[in-house]
Amino acid sequence: RFPQVKAFVTQDIPFYHNLEMKHLPGADPELVLLSHRYEELERIPLSDMTREEINRLVQELGFYRKETPDAPVPEEFQFAPAKPLPTLPPPQAPATGINTPLKRDRGEHPDL
Repeated sequence: RFPQVKAFVTQDIPFYHNLEMKHLPGADPELVLLSHRYEELERIPLSDMTREEINRLVQELGFYRKETPDAPVPEEFQFAPAKPLPTLPPPQAPATGINTPLKRDRGEHPDL
């Protein structure tokens, strides 16, 4: 049904560190991004993407691609694509007494 996605799953996923495939019969293929606590961050539909587009996407997201499926992963990429949490300035008492939440751009996942 989705030959490009199937080619990515069978031929490319084995090269990526920390990228797993779970087959759900009848479901459209999508990439589900999870935090280090396994909390869902985002779902990206893959149905209309080519194999090349999916490869480009996962690399842009920071997944490490190995030379061969069983090649060792360098230590600095063991937790890839996880990014270090941003360092926040020390909390200060708000001048107005109103707490305003931190704003983050949509699609930005520091704990991916």
